[in-house]
Amino acid sequence: MLPINSRYGCSVAKCFLLWSLVPFINAKGDDGESHTKMHNADKPPSESHLDLRDVVFIIQSQRNSFHVRQAEKLRKDLLLQIQALEESPPVIHLLHTLSDNGGDWSILPLLPYLSSQFGKNSSWIMFLEEDTRVKLQKLHQVLRTIDCRKEWFLGKPLHDEESTIIHHYAFSENPTAFKYPDFSAGWALSIPLVNRLASKIEQEPLKSDFTIDLKHEVALYIWEDGKGPRLTAVPELCTLPERSPVAQHCATTVNSHSPQCGQPIKSENLFVAVKTCKKFHSERVPVVKKTWGKQATLLEYYSDYADPSIPTINLGVPNTERGHCGKTFAILRRFLSSAVPKTDWLLIVDDDTLISLPRLQALLSCYESSEAVCLGERYGYGLGQGGYSYITGGGGMVFSREAVVQLLASGCKCYSNDAPDDMVLGMCLNALRVPVTHSPLFHQARPEDYAKEFLAHQTPVSFHKHWNIEPIEVFNKWLKDKNTDGLQKGTKEEL
Repeated sequence: MLPINSRYGCSVAKCFLLWSLVPFINAKGDDGESHTKMHNADKPPSESHLDLRDVVFIIQSQRNSFHVRQAEKLRKDLLLQIQALEESPPVIHLLHTLSDNGGDWSILPLLPYLSSQFGKNSSWIMFLEEDTRVKLQKLHQVLRTIDCRKEWFLGKPLHDEESTIIHHYAFSENPTAFKYPDFSAGWALSIPLVNRLASKIEQEPLKSDFTIDLKHEVALYIWEDGKGPRLTAVPELCTLPERSPVAQHCATTVNSHSPQCGQPIKSENLFVAVKTCKKFHSERVPVVKKTWGKQATLLEYYSDYADPSIPTINLGVPNTERGHCGKTFAILRRFLSSAVPKTDWLLIVDDDTLISLPRLQALLSCYESSEAVCLGERYGYGLGQGGYSYITGGGGMVFSREAVVQLLASGCKCYSNDAPDDMVLGMCLNALRVPVTHSPLFHQARPEDYAKEFLAHQTPVSFHKHWNIEPIEVFNKWLKDKNTDGLQKGTKEEL
């Protein structure tokens, strides 16, 4: 087992939980099925009669108003294409409307419902993200070539270049062996597979565990240690930009631009709180000051020691090796006090978080500060057993003022100073029925911990940890823009 590096101190270090709870998985093979092999398979006599109404589309929507609008736009576009094709309309559902279970975003708990509703009269469940763009006629042509009476798991494959903490160091002997889907390209399950998985879930309830990288964990569950189907690569499922001249063959594309809904919010309307501690004042704080800290108008460093040379503020909460719940709640209280300027937005980060504030300001133009908004990279705990979602702290936690007001008014508090702050906040938000809003642009880990093709169609907002990297170089490569508006994507690989 790999050691926990001491550099993880003074941040929300849930890695110790992951290492203790999740066994290593090792494999030497398991290449994904090829599209060529799929087309060479025996084809059913009725394949040419597959109607689009035999496909159920699930848009992986969220409860936040901005994301509801995005999902509705996608649904409307699908219906307009159907009308033009003069086809019978398929079933299109927004995921967040299917039940009151906030954990439905983790997909697996939803499969019994999908099986009961569509397991007899449909052929495919096609999952789409809000930013996925679909050419229905092309998608129809692809699905007609596949025997939907068999178990199929379709998508655009990703793989790890090296074993990574976000995948619990799975397949450490051969990280490239296991393929999992890039959800941005869309992915599909045949109904026979949905029905079998649903029966399995009903007979063997899902374990109460962490949901960290959903696409990898769904693929692992379906693969079932080699007993289930592998991901089949479908070249027509793409993450090329929608208007790319080389996307003619694609049935799906992706909007690769970072969302912006008007003018970015002003830097004076974003208060930034950096959590640190004395032992990292000379190591991590200088990195913040040399990189993204220069982009902030309102920023304070919170520590267990008041150092006027930085300066840092001692909130009266002793430092803890992990969790930092006491410190985070003290920050929330300070944000609502007269001690700091009044702003609509609060960003809480660790001292080893790397972030682009201009990109964040552009992203926040899409959200209503009058709503209770909690934004970042969403994780889950015990979602198969009625658990809760939370924003993982290392990638940055963004709160609207209204969200902070509701959190503190609820009386929710830490059960100890070293409790995991992000998870406690998730429990509080779950009790308040305030949705946790996910953005894939926030990252709990380093760029090296993510598949290259996954990052290639992103404009990332944040990464986390200084472990085995040069943090200033990482910031300059991934998060520093050539201009000052946060929209230049010069660091990105152009697909």
